[in-house]
Amino acid sequence: MEALYKNIHQDVIDRCRAGEREAQFQLYKIYYQSMYNTSLRIVGNSTEAEDVMQEAFLSAFKKIETYAGQVSFGAWLKKIVVNRSLDYLKKRRVQFEELDERLADETEAPMMEPQGVDVQKIKKAIFKLPEGYRVVLSLYLLEGYDHDEISEILNISNSSSRSQLLRAKKKLREYLLKDEVFSIN
Repeated sequence: MEALYKNIHQDVIDRCRAGEREAQFQLYKIYYQSMYNTSLRIVGNSTEAEDVMQEAFLSAFKKIETYAGQVSFGAWLKKIVVNRSLDYLKKRRVQFEELDERLADETEAPMMEPQGVDVQKIKKAIFKLPEGYRVVLSLYLLEGYDHDEISEILNISNSSSRSQLLRAKKKLREYLLKDEVFSIN
């Protein structure tokens, strides 16, 4: 199978395939921060995110031969990090609520416009969300998964994914309004 994606770091990837430790460290340095952030958004704890990310890199290096170049290396690695992060949550037995299907049709709250948005306040508010809400919100808004993918990954119904997202957004708005970061139109 021929690679469809031309990686700017293909030489480093090839050297990793050859088992070069220096190349592995170089690839780690290239992707460390973004993969750590991905894991942190899902697991919600910096120490745990660090552990999950380390495991994901080890796993990626062990199965680097399976990387076929159909997507960017970063996208391939990110999928491993997301899966490891979700596996970690499952081990902790995080429960994702199965919500009533009619909740999936709830209307969104009024749109909000930022007024002097403080990114740190938004991040803190996201981390205050209940774990199930935070995971669905992160997978949907930050990682780009759709509800079908989320429902499959988390083993919940599509409507539960939608409901969790709506509730996460509502709860996030509540947290942010308490800090007066946003005003409602």
